Amino acid sequence: MPVAVVTDSTAHLPEGFAERHHIRVVPLHVLIDGIAALDGTDVGPAALAEALGQRRIVTTSRPTPGEFAAAFRAALDDGADSVVSIHLSRDLSGTWEAAVLAAQEVGPDIVRVVDSRTTAMGLGFAALHAATAAADGADSAEVEAVAVRTAARSETLFAVETLEHLRRGGRIGPGAALLGTALAMKPVLRMDDGQIRPLEKVRTMNRAVARLVDLAVEAAGEGSPELAVHHLAAPERAVELANRLEDRLPGSGGCVVSEIGAVIGAHTGPGVLGIVVQRTAGD
Repeated sequence: MPVAVVTDSTAHLPEGFAERHHIRVVPLHVLIDGIAALDGTDVGPAALAEALGQRRIVTTSRPTPGEFAAAFRAALDDGADSVVSIHLSRDLSGTWEAAVLAAQEVGPDIVRVVDSRTTAMGLGFAALHAATAAADGADSAEVEAVAVRTAARSETLFAVETLEHLRRGGRIGPGAALLGTALAMKPVLRMDDGQIRPLEKVRTMNRAVARLVDLAVEAAGEGSPELAVHHLAAPERAVELANRLEDRLPGSGGCVVSEIGAVIGAHTGPGVLGIVVQRTAGD
């Protein structure tokens, strides 16, 4: 395709989706007890859940500008005329900044970098819609615009067993973590303009899941949304959640289930459940 689409591993695209849509994925870095690995390549969800369960130290970092530059040049060498690189919120990671530095090196007139202001399949849907536009012959400015519009129409909600992992990673304030822990609450959170913010607190995970479904239905409106469910080490609950969503939103385009990788999982912990609602155009 004349326009190549690049994203990062926090998009958590279901298996095979990146290859099918010709999307290049640059992995973030994961360190487990100081040993470096690549998200989704060297460390998958099972290894992450095991490490967190053993209370090993798990930290993450962005790809280097050099890694992005290599991905951009590979796309150009394979025949693309330009690149649109779409990434998780700059408020959550330095990934966008690394991609911008790489674009300046490779050619700012050739590479466009998008801050999706979200992550997980909120980012994933933006990359998929951008890739579809590129396959249909859109130029790089149009592909970039599709990515921005798609990301803006997504709603990302999730419930975690504990706020401790988010607090440890600096993704949420210590006051919110203390409140949730002290009251044994299960927090419901959402992506809000690029940041993770507490939305509600309920007393059990079952109630949190029920609230996720209600909020997703509300976010979907009257259209025919695309849906995604994320989890870490909770496959049965994820399938149950997907079934409940499809029952409540029979007009949807179906629901994909994807286990989150090391970078997002390290900050949310095992047992996390998430929903991404991708509203249709015009909603």
